Amino acid sequence: MKFTSLASGSSGNAYCIESGGEALLVDCGISCRRLVRGCEDAGIDFSTVSGIVFTHNHDDHISGLATLHSRFPAIRLFANMMTAEAISAKTGVGEEEFSIFENLQRFDVGVFSILPFSVPHDVPDPVGFLVSAGGKTYFHATDVGTPLDSIGRHISEADIVTIESNHDPVLLAGSSRPESLKQRIRGQRGHLSNDDAAYLIGRFARPRLKKVFLAHLSGECNAPHIAEAAMAAALSAAGMADVPFETLSPDRSISFSC
Repeated sequence: MKFTSLASGSSGNAYCIESGGEALLVDCGISCRRLVRGCEDAGIDFSTVSGIVFTHNHDDHISGLATLHSRFPAIRLFANMMTAEAISAKTGVGEEEFSIFENLQRFDVGVFSILPFSVPHDVPDPVGFLVSAGGKTYFHATDVGTPLDSIGRHISEADIVTIESNHDPVLLAGSSRPESLKQRIRGQRGHLSNDDAAYLIGRFARPRLKKVFLAHLSGECNAPHIAEAAMAAALSAAGMADVPFETLSPDRSISFSC
């Protein structure tokens, strides 16, 4: 299994998983041109992309969809009902264009077996994913307000984890953002802090874990070295200090294979 982050952050999110000569996209919150070029630059044959699964309807996860769907209509779109309705209202891509899944019900896209699970975020019915193929499993949760055990339990099944590590509470409190936005970010349906992400990994990671990626870092209210320090401490305390981790970038592709 190969994982590639094409973009991760408030300016746009798009990720790709490859296995058995097939590719699956998770969200497409960057332009179609940038998405295709990013795949090519990362060595991903775009003709192997069989589907896109959507976590939720925020613009930074869907902004490239309308153009992408018009150019590549054969790529199937997957979302739960409420997310499909919300994406359709924003993008003009018809609800009938989506294959609808139900949370906690596995479905297949080519070689990929996908389990969507609920996460708390301030949109209709947001999800994370557990994606399995070729004997490997990938965990994805990038917009999560609360570090629930129901989310963390899926981490124990994963070889590769992408988890939101959005903000440092001290930097958030001292930022120039309006107080209402600060409250939204730190709220139960907002975004995970570095310590929240570290808690989930430290509690639920198992020896099969090969790599952790820290996603959706705030440019103003976080810094890679702060997020990484929190994760390093959690892994060390869990006796897994040898597990590598890396912060993802909003404008640079990062890949890992296992």
